[in-house]
Amino acid sequence: MEKIEVEILGLSSTSSGGGAYALLLKEVFGVRRLPIIIGTFEAQSIALELEGIKPPRPLTHDLLKSMIDNLGGVVKEVLINDLRENTFYGKIIIEVSGFTNEVDSRPSDAIALAVRAKVPIYVAEHVMEQAGIIPSSEEELDRLEEEQSQSEGLKGSRETKVAALQDQLRKAIEVEDYERAAKIRDAIKKITGQRN
Repeated sequence: MEKIEVEILGLSSTSSGGGAYALLLKEVFGVRRLPIIIGTFEAQSIALELEGIKPPRPLTHDLLKSMIDNLGGVVKEVLINDLRENTFYGKIIIEVSGFTNEVDSRPSDAIALAVRAKVPIYVAEHVMEQAGIIPSSEEELDRLEEEQSQSEGLKGSRETKVAALQDQLRKAIEVEDYERAAKIRDAIKKITGQRN
């Protein structure tokens, strides 16, 4: 499987409600970006580590890293390896006693662990092709943001809007509201400049 190294470009709240956050990943050696909707706890855990803030007691991800370290394991990397039905899937690659183990994980938890272990974050090429965004010119970006803000009532960056819309799309599909899902899909395509 071909994989692409990414870095965390930003983290911002979404207007979709429910305390969701958009985590924006960017190719290290490219321009594509990948927005992922994550929960409040995971966003806080990632943000605290990125800011170098140490809580008085270990958070769950700190505990997980300590357990791996104390058991003689080493986190080697994390990978966002799949996207099915608008849900991202991840793996944590751990080496213990010369053996490599892949542990299934939500991407948000894997990334929270990766920032603590200071290991690379990868995205499978097929996931980046499926959900990645290529930024367009600033003028076009501003026009699309204004149109989308007016039509959907969303605020924030283009990537945050796409992430929020992807979350809305997933929810519409879950409740089988396919007409709304089609409209949301078209809005995503309009923002990202994708053609049918």
